[in-house]
Amino acid sequence: MKKYIFNVQGLDNTIRLDSYLTGENIFNSRSQIQNLIKKEQIFVNGEIKKSSFLLKNEDEITVFLADESFLIIEPENIDLDIKYEDESMIIVNKPKNMLTHPTTKEIHSTLVNALLFRYGYEGLSDLNGVMRPGIVHRLDRNTSGLLMIAKTNEAHEFLTEQIKTKTAKRRYLAVVHGNFDNEYGTINQPISRCPNKPEKMTVVENGKPSVTHYRIIEQFRGFSFLELELETGRTHQIRVHMNYINHPIINDSLYNKIPFKVKTQEQVLQSYYIQCKSLKKDDIIELKINPDNDIEKVLNFLRRNKK
Repeated sequence: MKKYIFNVQGLDNTIRLDSYLTGENIFNSRSQIQNLIKKEQIFVNGEIKKSSFLLKNEDEITVFLADESFLIIEPENIDLDIKYEDESMIIVNKPKNMLTHPTTKEIHSTLVNALLFRYGYEGLSDLNGVMRPGIVHRLDRNTSGLLMIAKTNEAHEFLTEQIKTKTAKRRYLAVVHGNFDNEYGTINQPISRCPNKPEKMTVVENGKPSVTHYRIIEQFRGFSFLELELETGRTHQIRVHMNYINHPIINDSLYNKIPFKVKTQEQVLQSYYIQCKSLKKDDIIELKINPDNDIEKVLNFLRRNKK
């Protein structure tokens, strides 16, 4: 991802952010600029602003831009753990250490490479572009678990609307540092990208609304096993929210520097439950999978040392 900085000069009047950037040759169109703003890859004076924000002289614009135009995504024969499939959608169990989709730095061994081998571009929705065919929502590389995949654009829009209206349910399991006084809780804190570290997200006053609910499943001495449910789907949302309330996820090297005795493939976090409707089925789809190997390994250790 490249970083571009523009210093606004020579304006007689204010000008919209998206209008100003259309004059820069790194962009293909105003719609691309507006999409980058929505994805929180454009900042004004270190803050996220809307496309309609009015710029003035001396404002500084920072853009984080990935050049995807030259990338060719190859189908790869990688096993898929499909938990549900019909004519319009798939629900797949993504393993740890696998990107959901390619990036400019990594274009092999992702979930998308595996999906393209099985279905091809013609068998997946294209609303998210050539880098993300079929991808409705994503999981971090080292977060395992259930993902909804759209075969058609109509199904993609149908699933996205369920996420937007909160009729689709997505629940996670995590093991975190610290103990809680109450069995249930809600974290309602806005999240945005860090201007100086685009790989990280953070809680900031002017960020996007972000809501995470949690429930205690089991507590140990200094650690807790949680079920979490998303109302919103921001990048790294659970990881950022748990760190914000001083209960970071075990072995999350990006947001948690506290050492833990059991080694795992990064954060001990799994998408273990999905409830949604398919475009082609009247019944509600409800899927739940068992805790992954990392969660089981950590829980076994904590239970052995509970007393």
